[in-house]
Parts: sequence; C-alpha cells; structure tokens
Amino acid sequence: MASGRIRIGPYVLGETLGSGSFGKVKLAHHSLTGQKVALKIINKKKLASPDMIERVKREIHYLTMLQHPHIIKLYEVFSTPTDIFMVIEYAGGELFEYIVARGRLSEPEALRFFQQIICAVEYCHRRKIVHRDLKPENLLLDDFNNVKIADFGLSNIMTDGDFLKTSCGSPNYAAPEVISGKLYAGPEVDVWSCGVILYV
Repeated sequence: MASGRIRIGPYVLGETLGSGSFGKVKLAHHSLTGQKVALKIINKKKLASPDMIERVKREIHYLTMLQHPHIIKLYEVFSTPTDIFMVIEYAGGELFEYIVARGRLSEPEALRFFQQIICAVEYCHRRKIVHRDLKPENLLLDDFNNVKIADFGLSNIMTDGDFLKTSCGSPNYAAPEVISGKLYAGPEVDVWSCGVILYV
C-alpha cells in the first residue's frame, strides 16, 4: 500500500466524488481485487434526528432488496463508532453532467436512457417501492453510459389503500401533488419526474 493512503477495511480510499449533509462519497478500490467502488461515508454525529437515521436505514434496506442492472448495487455495509460505510457500485458519471456537456441529446440517445430509467422505475414499483427523488443528478452513468438509479434515501414503501403525503424531492422534478402537500399513492410522482427528465 502506498504511504499516505487511507484504508478502511479492505478498501483503499481515493479522491472525493461528492459530499452532502450526512458525509461524503469517495472513490475506493479493493486492496486484493482492485475493484473500483464508491464508498459512502456517513458521519453518525450528523444524523441528528430520528428522521435522518431512518433515511439512511431505508436507503440501505431498499438497495439490499433491489437487484436490477439499472439500479446502483450495494455491495456491503459496515460501521465504526463514528461512521457508517456503504460500499456501492462505482458509476463514474452523472446524467446531469452528460446532458450539460452536450447541450442536448439526440433522440436515439434520449430514448435509450429513458428506456433504462423506466425499466428500473417499473421494477421498483412492482416491488412496492417509490423513489420520490428522481432527477438527472441521481441518475448515474457507468463506463458504457448505462443508467444507474441512485440515492434511495427519500424512497418509501407503497401499501395498498394507504397514501403518502411527505413533500420531498427536488421541486423542479416533483409532481404538483408533492409540492402542494396533497395525498398521493406513489408511482405517479415517479412517473411525473420521469416526464420532466425526458423533457430536459
């Protein structure tokens, strides 16, 4: 191992890929296999409220349940007294950055991305999971420009006869009923977000 490289379990940490309110995501590689992964490091001190703790637990639970080629894979989770580590499939790009770099997408390219998104969203809905925060920033791209839906922290389980009311997600992509605080079943808010993504 190179001097100065930080190691967490079998993973050697690299550059920071992003940061958020709970912690950061770092590029890492497995010291034996060399496999690249994204290591989501969640600082336990920043999980100040029960809602925040529940959000992290929910994301771990749903990513464990969901096994689909267009949903980011969760390989393992471990923790220390100060942090929770989520070892996630590495996808090096974001659909948002991809669109910005090109200005606009060709129709065949947009169709390919949209088919992958819809395929993964439909898979979630069949398993009674609604994402509730679909936006280009949460749609990652692998080395072959395949979509990987990420960030299931605002997701929820749909139950027959029950409605959701939580106003969550990004306002630019959220359905009107979410923004206005009305009751909603779930799938329709993801479908709305998909429509906005296609329009963008």
